[in-house]
Amino acid sequence: MKLVVQPGDGISPLVRGIQKAKRSVEIVIFRFDRAEIERALADAVQRGVFVHALIAHANRSGEKNLRKLETRLLARGVTVARTPDDLARYHGKMMIVDREELYLLAFNFTYRDIERSRSFALITRNRPLVQEAVRLFEGDVRRQPYTPGCDRLLVSPVNARKQLASFLRGARQELLIYDLKVRDRAMIRLLQERARAGVDVRILGTVPRGNSSLAARTLPHLRLHTRTIIRDRRHAFLGSQSLRELELDGRREIGIIFQDAKVVGSLLRTFEEDWASTGAPRMDLVAEPAASPAAKAVKKIAKAVAKDLPPVAAAVEQAVKQVVGEKAEVELDHAEVEDAVKDAVKAAVKQAVRGVVVEAVEQNHKEAKAAR
Repeated sequence: MKLVVQPGDGISPLVRGIQKAKRSVEIVIFRFDRAEIERALADAVQRGVFVHALIAHANRSGEKNLRKLETRLLARGVTVARTPDDLARYHGKMMIVDREELYLLAFNFTYRDIERSRSFALITRNRPLVQEAVRLFEGDVRRQPYTPGCDRLLVSPVNARKQLASFLRGARQELLIYDLKVRDRAMIRLLQERARAGVDVRILGTVPRGNSSLAARTLPHLRLHTRTIIRDRRHAFLGSQSLRELELDGRREIGIIFQDAKVVGSLLRTFEEDWASTGAPRMDLVAEPAASPAAKAVKKIAKAVAKDLPPVAAAVEQAVKQVVGEKAEVELDHAEVEDAVKDAVKAAVKQAVRGVVVEAVEQNHKEAKAAR
């Protein structure tokens, strides 16, 4: 087994995996904006490799880009299938090379996930795992029900809840967890039970208020985009399933439970470094303290306006080309531009709303004073 750590290892392990393919590449895509991977897939087709892409029927605010990706891949000779719409979301990420090597990813094939987020991927040639992943891929391509045949491959909503609960219940000394939002009540109760039994439970992410037995911190300098659990420094889970009801029971998510001393050791070192980087005392960091009505209003309005800004990088690129000419070699990273614009607009919206609320509060004070 090999571990890919993001940010750090970058896109090279994925591109190399495609480049060495001799017979087939089967890839599941939820989000995608990496031109290097797209070129590698097209080059593989030119070498005579059968490339089969299973693309999500939708993702939040990005369906149009998925359809464009389908068109481009089809034009380059890639066989394309679309996931059904029977589940809330098809969120799993994996790639199978020559039906001999499985790439199980916690991150998407995007600039933001690979270059700006803490995440991991696992590369394995374990035959039962690879064969089970092939069965899952074929079932989803053919839109046929999947029946699990390997307990170590966790597939939502089929066997993930049962297997993850068993995995957590088996902890005797320590549970180290990367999970942006731990929200599933049954899983939280299980974690609390383990903590009361003396298990050291540490979470990089958040849990609901009132769970003081669970130490939780947030990463200060990195976006978190992995779901990873290390148990007793010997076993680990890595995948796309958060400990949330929807991701366990209503979406297609994929993960692996494994025992590999070298890989688990790398995960441990990374977790401890990330935990130390928070600089917070070991205490419950589960929710923000109650905010004032004005602060709540600012946060709610700004979040509503800035949450799902439409993709803008393509429009920016087109505008640049109109200025410099169509033949000029202008290539912008869509994800990078979009992130920059989103950050700028979010900051502007928050500042504007804050100003409006402050003015409203001041006006209320004046009116109250005049009334007295």
